[in-house]
Amino acid sequence: MKKIERGMAFVAKNLALFRCPVCHRPFLKVEHQSVFCSNKHNFDFGRKGTLYLVNHGLKSDYDDDKLWAARRILQQAGLFKPIVAQIGDNLPIEKPLKILDIGCGEGSTLHLLEQQRHQQDDALVGFDISKRALNRATQLETAAFFCVADLARLPFQTASFDVLLDLFSPSAYEEFERVLKSGGHLFKIVPNSEYLQELRHSLYVKEDPRHNYSNEKVVTLFKKNYPQGNVQRIKYEFPLNKALFENLMYMTPLHWGATQAQINESLRKGLDKITIDVSLLSAKKE
Repeated sequence: MKKIERGMAFVAKNLALFRCPVCHRPFLKVEHQSVFCSNKHNFDFGRKGTLYLVNHGLKSDYDDDKLWAARRILQQAGLFKPIVAQIGDNLPIEKPLKILDIGCGEGSTLHLLEQQRHQQDDALVGFDISKRALNRATQLETAAFFCVADLARLPFQTASFDVLLDLFSPSAYEEFERVLKSGGHLFKIVPNSEYLQELRHSLYVKEDPRHNYSNEKVVTLFKKNYPQGNVQRIKYEFPLNKALFENLMYMTPLHWGATQAQINESLRKGLDKITIDVSLLSAKKE
């Protein structure tokens, strides 16, 4: 089956997950390589099976092939595998789930979770604003569906998902609450102060504000929205070789504020390991 046919089949089977980004009415049918809402707005499937579900322009600083290629390499090497495994261990297994990956990037996180839950027959949806990221996501051997969508105006029906994943992405808690089912789960990953600290310290001197990082404001906002939510620290070291370190440099926006001379010097010195230090913020919708 071609990618566009797989994408059309997924949406046709899961029409109840989606709504029109123009009028917010339900989608009624998939026909002639398009999906139609009850007000006759239609959206065409791309040849790789994706949908562009926005009605306005979107810009992304992350729409960079080099960044997504580097992230795919690190993901395949297992950079975030312990994080995804921890999330997977917190998911119920008694039934298939409808899972939405917010800011899915090049799709590896959702694919890892799919592999972990390979017998569950979940409905998996990932969205991002970067078309380049989604082009890479569709290269994966996955049953997941990918689309372009706006975090602040999600093109999904109210109370349609059992699980929301938000790894290193911004949050729109009002929209999260809207699309999450009662009893559904939100899992958000935010970096802690020691996250990628070796790279941070390699690029910036102590006097530079980028030498250190605090997630206090992000965690405080989460707790404000979910007072009963949980915070769990996940910390480990990931080994690097020269090629992995170079890809790590370009998969993260940490280097964006550095000069080329700072980047070159950091690459020359190299790193043999990197610290992954994150908080898993989780909450259940009552």
